[in-house]
Amino acid sequence: MQVDILMPKMGESIMEGTILKWHKQPGDKVERDETILEISTDKVDTEVPSPESGVITQLLFKEGDVVEVGNVIAKMDTDANAAAGASAPAAEEKKEEPKAEVKQEVPKEEVKQETKPVETAEPVVSGGARFYSPLVLSIASKEGIGMAELEKIPGTGAEGRVTKKDILAYVQNRGSKPAEVKAEPKAEPKAQAPAPKAEERKIELPKQKIDYNEEGLSVMEFDNIRQKMAEHMVASVRISPHVTATVLVDLSTVDKVRASMKNEFKEKEGFNLSYMPFICEATVKALKDFPLVNSVIDDSAAPYKAITRNMINLGIAVAMDNGGLIVPVIKSADGKNLVGIARDLNDLAKRARVKKLTLDEIQGGTFSITNYGVFGNDMGTPIINQPQVAIMGLGAIKKRPMVIETEQGDFILAKNSVYLTLSFDHRLIDGALGGQFIVRVKEYLESYGK
Repeated sequence: MQVDILMPKMGESIMEGTILKWHKQPGDKVERDETILEISTDKVDTEVPSPESGVITQLLFKEGDVVEVGNVIAKMDTDANAAAGASAPAAEEKKEEPKAEVKQEVPKEEVKQETKPVETAEPVVSGGARFYSPLVLSIASKEGIGMAELEKIPGTGAEGRVTKKDILAYVQNRGSKPAEVKAEPKAEPKAQAPAPKAEERKIELPKQKIDYNEEGLSVMEFDNIRQKMAEHMVASVRISPHVTATVLVDLSTVDKVRASMKNEFKEKEGFNLSYMPFICEATVKALKDFPLVNSVIDDSAAPYKAITRNMINLGIAVAMDNGGLIVPVIKSADGKNLVGIARDLNDLAKRARVKKLTLDEIQGGTFSITNYGVFGNDMGTPIINQPQVAIMGLGAIKKRPMVIETEQGDFILAKNSVYLTLSFDHRLIDGALGGQFIVRVKEYLESYGK
């Protein structure tokens, strides 16, 4: 049986990777989970294991090629009796003209999209929950394609996802039939079509017109990682109506606990105990109290659905040396104590900065925390990491004047404190829930150990 080997998904905002090295060639036998190739992105370098045991028959791309996530990069024969020699000629033919064969596949996909859009749309949706890349969402926004219409586009990517080629082919076909496009909103129920289209029109701002001949200009072209971040952030703001809530937290109690255990902790673990593990632990407890904040919205069709997860995977934003940002994930954080969380934080952060994380370690987050306070900022309003529904930001931890109420009167003391800001998706989380959640985190920190 022929099996396609795909360029794997490597995180929410990573949509392409570079093939660094092929470990297997056409005709080579490979065991399940054996490394086939090495790939690189702006955030992760990793090895790609074989999904099955068999014989490699074709390599569709060369070392150094940049490939979109979800594209077929190689083929293998899983027949136990397949002879390596029999597979080699087909692989060699493909190897001579890899680009020509890839180009032949694209028109076939486009023809299917043009001739049978309705037949393929429903199976691909798979229950109404599809992942859309920031690039696809950006194109949809520019072309005025609402979510209801986007859901009808057949996808040829992994797990039925809509690729850049899919949506561009759809736009081309859509543009050739303006009468049908105009008629669609009238045929659809009024409750579904107008809302997303009105939202889309609001963000269609005029593009900047720059005179590059003007004196005194300095131009910096976006590198790949900055471009992907920009697209992901624009998509998040377009999808989720952001609301923020902020609290000031007194860290005096946490300071006492840290002071009592820091020496023993450093001796046993080999690194310093920071405030972050305490904040993560308090956040996990609050997420257990308010599980809706740990959920995801299925907005593929009306009525929307809130899907609550039974595990808490904390994503922790880490600034990289090249100016990028990556969000490694502490899996099953709700089953770990303070020391366990501290170990994971230290390990993930160190390996994130040198691009040594695995694919699994940057996927599956259910709630994110970002620490812009390390740069000296007191407050910020972070953008939600889609498809999550909330993100918490930490400001700078420093001494601030705080009012202490006593029986003898009120006093002002200087105490270590931090501003916590919660950005949340107002489609699901209202002001009351968002406010209660962030206050609960504050309460857990101010009463830590009591």
